[in-house]
Amino acid sequence: MPYQSPAWLPGGHLQTIWPALHGRRMPIQLPYQRARWTTPDQDFIDVDWLVAAPTLAAARAALPPEGACLAWGGPAQRPAPTLMVMFHGLEGSSHSHYARAFASHAGQQGMDFAVAHFRGCSGEINLAPRAYHSGDHAEVDWILQRFRSEHAGPIIAVGVSLGGNALLRWAEEAGHSATNVVSAVAAICAPLDLAAGGWSLGRGFNRWTYTPMFLQTMKSKAMRKLQQHPGLFDRHALQGAHTLYDFDNVFTAPLHGFRNTEDYWARASAKPHLHAVRIPSLLVHARNDPFVPAWSLPVQRDVSSHVTLWQHAEGGHVGFAQGKPPGQLHYLPQAVGGWLQQHAA
Repeated sequence: MPYQSPAWLPGGHLQTIWPALHGRRMPIQLPYQRARWTTPDQDFIDVDWLVAAPTLAAARAALPPEGACLAWGGPAQRPAPTLMVMFHGLEGSSHSHYARAFASHAGQQGMDFAVAHFRGCSGEINLAPRAYHSGDHAEVDWILQRFRSEHAGPIIAVGVSLGGNALLRWAEEAGHSATNVVSAVAAICAPLDLAAGGWSLGRGFNRWTYTPMFLQTMKSKAMRKLQQHPGLFDRHALQGAHTLYDFDNVFTAPLHGFRNTEDYWARASAKPHLHAVRIPSLLVHARNDPFVPAWSLPVQRDVSSHVTLWQHAEGGHVGFAQGKPPGQLHYLPQAVGGWLQQHAA
């Protein structure tokens, strides 16, 4: 689906920053219902749900054909709606601008919507001596299996940035069995080559703008984790981390079973394994994304026949604003959500 950036919002940086700032101010009321799930290692994750009200179309679809008799059991029941599951980006949550936009769209389409928070991202620090990372396909598998056991209707999944890479790593590992859990997946602005993304965020404008923003909350959470588990990592080394490479070397890699940053970035990247995907998958990127260099994006020979590539000239990182100032954020939910719904039979 084509995308045209507005003339008043030029360049990848503005197309990234403005939607994030403006999206948080949008007057969208989201009556999330929170559920806490106990993980297999006796930790927890928090899931924020939005249960869609039945639409007129859904109500009509639930009725029997004209002249048909109702089966025993009384009036026809409304079919279970499609559930859209979102995996958020680095330090994101159910209140991130993209989550709010997708939640609003899902409700308008009569879909249920849920954001599965990665550990420590729901507003409360998790318990185990670990957090989350870009390639955590085992965690994604457990979460999606839990959704499958609790929801009777079709499930579609969308991952944003870090969450998109993790979701694709799950699809790659799951292979043909992925379709037993979800109907289709989409990854938006995912850093499929983590080394390329780390290189981009570690230099120039990015290093002095975006990296400190991420490190501020990541370091704070890491220090709280150190209070929970004294000796878990080197406090002074973490305090001296000025790039995501440094942070991952001290915290993310060793806490999640990787030797170092290079090992983590290599093993967690989805790009080298996209040929193994066996479920309908949509990969959406902007070639002016400040976080994901255009030269690192996959081409058709890198992916299986189940993968669709949308690579737009503009859009920024999870931006894709449209319309007159101050703009609106309907493109991603409508385009990506529409593509996913086509596969949710």
